[in-house]
Amino acid sequence: MILLLGSPLPITLLNGKQTLPIIEAYFEFNHLKHLYRQGWLNHGIEPKSCESVAEHSFCVALLALFLADEYHLKLDTTKVIRMALIHDLGEVYAGDFTPKDAIEQNQKYQLEKESILQVLNKLPHGLEWIALWEDYEKGESPESQFVHQLDRLEMALQASVYEHLGLANLSVFFESANQALSAQQLKSIFISLKDLRD
Repeated sequence: MILLLGSPLPITLLNGKQTLPIIEAYFEFNHLKHLYRQGWLNHGIEPKSCESVAEHSFCVALLALFLADEYHLKLDTTKVIRMALIHDLGEVYAGDFTPKDAIEQNQKYQLEKESILQVLNKLPHGLEWIALWEDYEKGESPESQFVHQLDRLEMALQASVYEHLGLANLSVFFESANQALSAQQLKSIFISLKDLRD
């Protein structure tokens, strides 16, 4: 897993120190600011230009904020935004896996769940946050299905940024997003994004 050069996991900076659970959790999820999105690296994006997991999660949450009310199903908008903000917290300790990694889906889930438990169990209402992450992982609720689609739409948007910068041909990411999107409103955004490539 490639991190920002010379960056220790922030939580190691607290070794031997007693502090509040929220401070400890912050030092844990701060790691996502230093964890590059591995798919971009695998496709030739240099570390100096590579998006971090935290940047991705932030942009998914912004898409959730601005698009949830446009989605014509009955969605709990607050739940959507919260889910978008925490959907990648499992990568704090597990890392950012890509389809190229030789890992079974169940093993990936178990590693990410262990990570989620380690980060969130210490917090007030931690069990509620863990349940929200589980909801996202199951992908059964309308909110989780929406956030899964936003996750892919954000990936395509970021791919478009990289292509406009002339950094790589990222067609594979557009194909992946196209397969994942089913909501008509999100498909329309994706089609407009693809039109920019022509």
